[in-house]
Amino acid sequence: MTTRNRRFHALALPVAGVLAFTGVGVASAASAPRVSAEAQAEAAATQALRGLTLEQKVGQLFVTWVNGKTADEVNPKNQADFGVDTPAQVVAKYHLGGVIYFDNATRDNFDNPVQVAKLSNGLQKAAITSGAHIPLQIAADQEGGTVTRMGAPATEFPNAMAISAGRDTNRATQAATILGRELRAVGINQDFAPDSDVNSNPVNPVIGVRSFSGQPGLASDFVTAELKGFAKSVAATAKHFPGHGAAPTDSHTGLPRIDSTEAYWRTNDVPPFKAAIAAGVDSIMSAHIQFPSLDPSLEPATLSKPIITDRLRTELGYNGVVITDSLEMEGVRKLHSDAEIPVLALKAGVDQLLMPVHLELAINSVLAAVRSGDIPMRRIDQSVLRVLKLKFKRGILFSPFVNPDKVMKTVGIPASLKTAQDIADRGITAIANDAGLLPLKQKPATALVTGWGVSTTANLAQKLTAHGTAATAFQTGQTPTDAQVAQAVAQAQNADLVVVLTNNIATYPLQTKLLDALQATGKPVVAVAAQIPYDAGYPSAVQTWLATYGYIGPTLEALAKVVLGETKPVGKLPVDIPAGADVHTVKYPFGHGLTW
Repeated sequence: MTTRNRRFHALALPVAGVLAFTGVGVASAASAPRVSAEAQAEAAATQALRGLTLEQKVGQLFVTWVNGKTADEVNPKNQADFGVDTPAQVVAKYHLGGVIYFDNATRDNFDNPVQVAKLSNGLQKAAITSGAHIPLQIAADQEGGTVTRMGAPATEFPNAMAISAGRDTNRATQAATILGRELRAVGINQDFAPDSDVNSNPVNPVIGVRSFSGQPGLASDFVTAELKGFAKSVAATAKHFPGHGAAPTDSHTGLPRIDSTEAYWRTNDVPPFKAAIAAGVDSIMSAHIQFPSLDPSLEPATLSKPIITDRLRTELGYNGVVITDSLEMEGVRKLHSDAEIPVLALKAGVDQLLMPVHLELAINSVLAAVRSGDIPMRRIDQSVLRVLKLKFKRGILFSPFVNPDKVMKTVGIPASLKTAQDIADRGITAIANDAGLLPLKQKPATALVTGWGVSTTANLAQKLTAHGTAATAFQTGQTPTDAQVAQAVAQAQNADLVVVLTNNIATYPLQTKLLDALQATGKPVVAVAAQIPYDAGYPSAVQTWLATYGYIGPTLEALAKVVLGETKPVGKLPVDIPAGADVHTVKYPFGHGLTW
């Protein structure tokens, strides 16, 4: 048996076996010295590191996508992206530390939970029977709400802001517990959540309702609460350091510059990350943003030693895994080549590199930097040890496989679905009710659901109909034409109630034309900010506003019940809502929320 095979088999043993293999005394339960969890992780990680080749060490520092729904699926996209045919071959070729799953058309890894479990097992088998013999981190962006990779029949939870609107941190812990448990059941052992940004910019185009709050205290409380739930099953990731909440542009398509002072940063953006570190967060994800008060060189934070090492490592005392946001994003690619980026990130203090555009180029760039002495070997070992410690602490090293036959006993079970609905019910926030329209004096026989969202308007209409009000849907999108407005007005004439869904009026102001025209019909009109709550601050004739912070199934069910008077709204705003574009004037303050 080779040294590497001995190492893997040791890692597959129960904890006591790992400790015995690494030299930590485990003679008997009665006589063994007490060993801290940190010492156990250090010992196991150190032993796992021994004997790894440079290529295998560097492989542990990379996390990438794979194309396909089974480990052995021959997918031409893998040949184009990685020079091999199957997901398993990608893992084996590059000795990967981790993979990340997606549900979109180009990298679709999700069909159903049982299929995902089998995919995970197949990839883990590839990892432990080749190369470094180290099991994979298998990750997903499962924040809930807008950012959900594994949807129904898995349990769907609202966006972070909807959860914090309910002001119950225990519910946040419950949500994360269920999310983590269901992910682990299908072999996903790391969640890139919770979002720990403070959404201080109402026109932030990429964070918004993914953040718990525009106030650091509330955001910190809910980040901590979710970490408590995730810790029961999966590794969690606080993102996006040093704080993406004030960004004026989307780092997927540009390089945002945040001009906050360092003092403001410490007061506003740091607290949720400090709270996450205090809670023992497994990893922290960097942001592709310029932050001149923290690094005048204008390097994106991901590549900035003053931000990653000086602020996060030294000042905040974080010694866990730091992972980049996706290296495909334009925010990190504006100033440097794809060959330079991974080397600069490691020099900055990052440990893992997520989704480089050209994986082989990125790996070869790091290997060349080590061989030339540009990156010392001790720097690579430092990051690999952090990765291996995470894998030990979260049970990945010695328990990477799952049982597909038991998946549906955990995923989407009735108790979890009920919890998700209870959480959604608490999030609906009544922002304005100036004419006293709600609660309705009697249940309407008919309703029109119009405004933004093809599926959202249709789904809400179905919910209202299921609750006894015959509803029809007519979607007009974010930029309603005059003809669409006229059609909506005509259809409103035959409805007892009109519900108008909006999404991002700041960017798409034509939605207010629809609101005003419908209000002028004399029909009762309820406007719903179906994503960001800031829509309610923009001038319109409508006097009744609700906020949902999202549009998943449980949220629309909760909305239908509030609109029809079956439940009362109890949500409180997690942010200040400014008066339209005047961000310096607060129209509806943090904590505001009507009920009846």
